[in-house]
Amino acid sequence: MNPSPATQDQVTDFTPDVIVVGAGLAGLVATHELAKAGRKVLVLDQENRKNLGGQAWWSLGGLFFVDSPEQRRMGIKDSLELAWQDWQGSASFDRLGDGTSGPGRGEDFWPQQWARAYVEWAHGGKRDYLHDLGLSSLPFVGWAERGDGSADGHGNSVPRFHLTWGTGPEVVRIFAEPVLEAERRGLVRFGFRHQVDELVTSGGAVVGVRGSLLAADDAERGVKSNRDAVDTFEHLATAVVVTSGGIGHNHELMRRNWPTDRVGPAPRHMISGVPAHVDGRMLAITESQGARIVNRDRMWAYVEGVHNWDPVWPDHAIRILPGPSSMWFDANGRRLTGMSGVPGADSIGSMKQILATGHDYSWFILTQSIIEKEFALSGSEQNPDITGKDLKFLLQSRLAKGAPGPVEAFKRHGEDFVVADNLTDLVAGMNSIARGPALDVDEVQRQIEARDRELGNAFGKDVQLMVMANARRSRTDKLIRVAKPHRILDPEHGPLVAVRLNILSRKSLGGLETNLDSQCVAADGSPIPGLYAAGEVAGFGGGGVHGYNALEGTFLGGCIFSGRAAGRALAGS
Repeated sequence: MNPSPATQDQVTDFTPDVIVVGAGLAGLVATHELAKAGRKVLVLDQENRKNLGGQAWWSLGGLFFVDSPEQRRMGIKDSLELAWQDWQGSASFDRLGDGTSGPGRGEDFWPQQWARAYVEWAHGGKRDYLHDLGLSSLPFVGWAERGDGSADGHGNSVPRFHLTWGTGPEVVRIFAEPVLEAERRGLVRFGFRHQVDELVTSGGAVVGVRGSLLAADDAERGVKSNRDAVDTFEHLATAVVVTSGGIGHNHELMRRNWPTDRVGPAPRHMISGVPAHVDGRMLAITESQGARIVNRDRMWAYVEGVHNWDPVWPDHAIRILPGPSSMWFDANGRRLTGMSGVPGADSIGSMKQILATGHDYSWFILTQSIIEKEFALSGSEQNPDITGKDLKFLLQSRLAKGAPGPVEAFKRHGEDFVVADNLTDLVAGMNSIARGPALDVDEVQRQIEARDRELGNAFGKDVQLMVMANARRSRTDKLIRVAKPHRILDPEHGPLVAVRLNILSRKSLGGLETNLDSQCVAADGSPIPGLYAAGEVAGFGGGGVHGYNALEGTFLGGCIFSGRAAGRALAGS
């Protein structure tokens, strides 16, 4: 995929059937479906052409499949019934209203229906749809969001995280290539540096957009661009599809909607896992034309964020994708408890424990053996072996001794990392970068030794060690993801490593309410003629398909599923 380097496109002599606002993944999918049906599509985006694919390009490319061939080859027994049980337990839909589609419906009325439809698609149809476009997955299946410890509660009962061979850029490519071909054939036109400021209506229907033409800006992908308006524009069509993304870099809007009563106070220090253009501005613009925003207080911020030592955008953060073996301490130096004290098990539960301290950060303490096997970093650029589809590089990076190069680079250069040969020096280094209380080395040592004593038997009562043992029953985890259990203070597994973990903004789980055709819904329950929404701006479907918790590997899939629904509905297929 080699899009043109043009940074600004003034659109003339083109009359579209549909206008798509946002050139991210959901917008590309909707455009692909429309172009397949011969419809003419105008795609507008406030960034330049280098940003084609939006946030998805930066992603790890994880996808949620149910009972896939990859799962079966790894000995994983999955089913639609088990996946739907996990989704319901995680989503905890509780805003259902009177159960009708009218004014008395709750905010979860459409999200629950989207959830059932999406899980069914993940079980049958999603994999074939993507593979027919040329996407393939690695044979290893990851186990993300392992759960809160209850069979019918939050979490994946089995591994379901399928990593795309090529990561996010490959997910983008399989849709961008046919869309760019449609552009060459005259069916698609892009208007980059077009900032939509208003939806045009006529007779109660949305019939177009107005906005500001921004000054040309040749900034690289993800780099913050100017907002200097040099002209205005207006374009009309029979329908508009809003696919403008979420609110992840708009920290003010995140804090305004933060669920303080549910997870604790909004963090004072927050770093951004998404580029600066993820500002949420189209939400209010669309709402002003009668669309309903639901589940504003649901968002998916991560607690394992580290400052990027080589940033692309302001406050650029990277998420550590941890295995389960690092010991997790809050800002006061107390070990996190229960399943939410196990890395990679229960994101929201971990957030509650961390914020309950009155501080907005926590700590991992681990060994060199753990970081070598268990640390992965989110993002396509942090995984050059998989992104570049380089098998030899992959084997060298993942199976050879030592941590993958990007992980080692963060260990050496990252401001959140401390490395020491003994616990006294490690805790001293942690205290030197703490934003809160100083840790007591004797208390930290007591907790580590208590955990280490549990390793004297093949069984025990420490929840984290039980999770580790269970994880190593998975072929993927035992081979490449979970270190062999060992004592943290065993010098043979050193040096010791500590990581200061920060709150990282990422996804908004609520958004524009839509029916199963991705058509926006008004307060009275009626669909708004000519107005559709897909992707994160629509809560990945319906205004919040994930409910309160995400099972991971479901964000790209939600963009694809909702964009596909919008495109097919408008194409009449």
